[in-house]
Amino acid sequence: MMTFGIDVSKKKLDCAWLRDSTSRKVKNRTFENTPAGFQALISWAKASSQAPIEGTHFTLEATGVYHEALAYALYQAGAHVSVVNPAHIKRYAESFGRRSKTDKRDSVIIALYGATHQPRQWAPEPAEIRVLKALLGRLEAVEKDIQREQNRLEKATITQASAVVCESIQTILAHLETEKKRLLTLIDAHIDQYPNLKSDRALLASIPGIGPVMTRYMMAMLRSREFDSAAQAGAYAGLVPVHHESGTSVRGKAMISKTGNATLRAKLYMAAVVAVQHNPTIRAHYRRLLQNGKSKMAALVAAMRKLVHICFGVLKHQTPFQAPTTR
Repeated sequence: MMTFGIDVSKKKLDCAWLRDSTSRKVKNRTFENTPAGFQALISWAKASSQAPIEGTHFTLEATGVYHEALAYALYQAGAHVSVVNPAHIKRYAESFGRRSKTDKRDSVIIALYGATHQPRQWAPEPAEIRVLKALLGRLEAVEKDIQREQNRLEKATITQASAVVCESIQTILAHLETEKKRLLTLIDAHIDQYPNLKSDRALLASIPGIGPVMTRYMMAMLRSREFDSAAQAGAYAGLVPVHHESGTSVRGKAMISKTGNATLRAKLYMAAVVAVQHNPTIRAHYRRLLQNGKSKMAALVAAMRKLVHICFGVLKHQTPFQAPTTR
């Protein structure tokens, strides 16, 4: 399979065709990061490699939102596409002892990474999940704006600012609260349009500690891609412990990886606090860890990870949550 590496930026795409991975012979070309540029890139790839687009493998970094349209275009054209964590590419480049960094060289490194590591093939999210995530992102932004305006109102009240200033803040707050309610209505209406999402919502709601807010976020995460296991879903949420040990002298404190969505983890934390009180499975897990000497925070993080595992299992088996019976 022909291998291409693409370094993506806001305005351009630096592409490298790896003609020979052993001798590292490459052919470079730069295109605009536009729909017209995507088509030109695909035409160049087919003409240069003399291979059908179905026989090509494009590897690119996840670069904010700038790579998404290209990934969709390549996927729809029939190519094999891999979207790789930039941290993995960076570590791979460091293994070569690379000192300088240019977009052209980066595209070659990405192509080499694709050839040697054969990263997992990328597939687009289902359309309904893509819309749900966009609505949740907008809701998050509005909620942050509400918190900022509330902070400004508190400050204005304490400093006895003029009534005109306070009135202005309250007006903005009223508009934001109205928009928040509208977005929540849109989100629920969107879920109601799709039987699979409605079913997932009901299944997740059967888990004590998983309320309406957490239900939306767990659907958006667990349905955005195919997870092979509950552990993989927990790792994607950034909840796996990372150990730092070496020899007999270095014994660093284990911490969670904190990769993925920070907002999701913040909401999972609150869900775990509730689940420790009301979910028998989580409560038993939490207490067992405390008895084994874990700190309350470490036990809560483990409860967060356990909640993700339970959510994964409920959706995978399409069965409502059932607490294990005690004898």
